[in-house]
Amino acid sequence: MDLKKNIKKLWHLIWEENSVLSWTINIILAFIIVKFVIYPLLGIIFGTGFPVVAVVSCSMEHNEKIGQCDMQHIKFEKWYKTQKEIYNKLEITNEEFFSYRFANGFNKGDIMVLTGYGEVKEGDVIVFRGAAQEPIIHRVVKIGKNELGQETYQTKGDNNLWSRADEMDITEDRYIGKALLRIPYFGWVKLAFNGLVSF
Repeated sequence: MDLKKNIKKLWHLIWEENSVLSWTINIILAFIIVKFVIYPLLGIIFGTGFPVVAVVSCSMEHNEKIGQCDMQHIKFEKWYKTQKEIYNKLEITNEEFFSYRFANGFNKGDIMVLTGYGEVKEGDVIVFRGAAQEPIIHRVVKIGKNELGQETYQTKGDNNLWSRADEMDITEDRYIGKALLRIPYFGWVKLAFNGLVSF
């Protein structure tokens, strides 16, 4: 009988009461459900351990800033001309580039839904482990093979002047998934939370 009463009290506290304790418990429960139920379930559905990632840098933005993103301010036309020249050196034509998924880039603070299924093609946007702590999300600009016969990817941020050292020969063990869908701005929640935690 006591157990039944306690369960009713707990139910009332979680779902009906409007108190600081009730809100705190709800936040903790939401975190547990998302982290340990929804996220792993999405991982199974999409075939990757990282089914959803927040974009944490501006390296894929198509805006007035280039190279270091927040240091050089130039007009969009200059960005476009510079990137066109870079992609031409990679033997990627203007027409090819604009046939790629996410050809208009995406922004810091966006959420990207990933899949681990399907073959990776030139122009796909992939997420991989690099030198940075956070996974990196950049565009595949070249596919090759290493001396062991393994497929490798070279990527580049659309807003970067060239590929970084840690994205020249990405092997399957560093590959996390490819971008399937963009949800604008929802990643700012994670970025804001990370900022508070690291403050």
